[in-house]
Amino acid sequence: MVAEPRRRPRMRSSAALLAWSYAALGILALVLFAAPLLYTWEDVIDEGRLELLHEDSQRFASVYQHGGAGSLVDFINARMNIQFAGERILLLTDARHRPLAGNLAAWPAQAPEDAENFVASVEFAGHPTRAVFLHTRLPDGYHMLVGRDVAKFAPLQNRFWYGLVTAVAALALIGLLGGVLIRRVLLRRVYSIRQTVSAIMQGNLSHRLPPGRDGDELGTLAQTINGMLDQIEQLVHGVSNVSNAIAHDLRTPLAELRSRLEELALTRPPTPQVFTEIEAAIADVDRVIRVFNALLRLAEIDTGLRRSGFVTLDPVEIAAEAVEFYRPAAELKGVELAFRSPGPLHASGDPLLLAQAINNLLDNALKYVDAHGRITVEVSGLEQHVEIVVADNGPGIPDAEKPKVVERFYRGDVSRGTPGVGLGLSLVDAVAKLHRGTLTFADNHPGLQARLSLEQGVAGNAGAGGQARLARPPAPEAQPDAKAAGS
Repeated sequence: MVAEPRRRPRMRSSAALLAWSYAALGILALVLFAAPLLYTWEDVIDEGRLELLHEDSQRFASVYQHGGAGSLVDFINARMNIQFAGERILLLTDARHRPLAGNLAAWPAQAPEDAENFVASVEFAGHPTRAVFLHTRLPDGYHMLVGRDVAKFAPLQNRFWYGLVTAVAALALIGLLGGVLIRRVLLRRVYSIRQTVSAIMQGNLSHRLPPGRDGDELGTLAQTINGMLDQIEQLVHGVSNVSNAIAHDLRTPLAELRSRLEELALTRPPTPQVFTEIEAAIADVDRVIRVFNALLRLAEIDTGLRRSGFVTLDPVEIAAEAVEFYRPAAELKGVELAFRSPGPLHASGDPLLLAQAINNLLDNALKYVDAHGRITVEVSGLEQHVEIVVADNGPGIPDAEKPKVVERFYRGDVSRGTPGVGLGLSLVDAVAKLHRGTLTFADNHPGLQARLSLEQGVAGNAGAGGQARLARPPAPEAQPDAKAAGS
């Protein structure tokens, strides 16, 4: 297969879009911050300019009150000689707006008669000037204009705009650089994901995404995807193993069945022998049916459909009934069967499946424990879980086989000569996962401890179904397969 050439991603990538979006948000935030600042700036400048004009106007009015129009004319002329050029615009006129003193040649044509302050364009110092004026009416009909050039503070406003434009340019440049860096980092991770997915699509299920840093979002996503890939690989291998195991386990009873029927057809034995062979054939067919029933039950549990029928139940009561059901068989073998619990507990689950899981564990223990051995069933309630522990003093399971015994159709060395198809513990493990719990194994020194942990919770239809109780746990023959998978 020819490897697909690596294509260079276009600039319109999610990483670039994300970086530019952050840059645009930064610029928008800067503009939203600068807009009220500019408004406040202009308002403060206008108020400050009017305050200076009021102070000048009050000073000139005070001179007029103390010395009359002549003193004010002399005062204005003296101020014209000492002020900076263009610092202040002054004009004193009579009642007909004829100039008497000041540096403004004539009364502004745009000046309204009744306005106290206004903005007008005038000819000042030989060039057009836009200024703000304060109009003061003096006694005896005199008029006083005090003005300031509007462009006096223009350099400060220009610096503000220069600063704003510079900040926008800096944010755009940082956004561009950030976009390039983020794009490179994200595309590197995306390319590794693409390589892994391509390898998996080509049939290599062992590929995994490289883990990221602790707390990294992409690392968390990689861990989640790796967990999904582990589950997919396990399911694919499980399907393959199940197919092989079914072919292997069904071949023997079907071959025996065919051999018996063929022998009956050829030899034509007497009637009693025919019935004997028929009974053996029925046993072979029952064995095949048990395998398929167990697989159907496992498939039903794996889909999670049984979770919708959860009710509130007492694991202690279910375990106690299972122990009582197996007590006669234990006494017949001379095995001591003990039960311990702290009292009633409550959990959410399927009572029939839970009873079958406990029965499988008890059947396993009773099958492999020696005569005059001991089996203990203990139910305990933890903070968020309920644990059911079935312990025996039998041969136990080697550590290397403990993770494998829950695999479907797995048969350990100890279970080679015993009846069963290797689905018992697979069913228990599926029931545990359905109840958001776990099935673990530990050494009992000697023997085995099978620990079934179930999550406590409130059942979806507990109000309708109430407290679930099994009058009698299902017998091993009623289970899909009550035989051990390897313990």
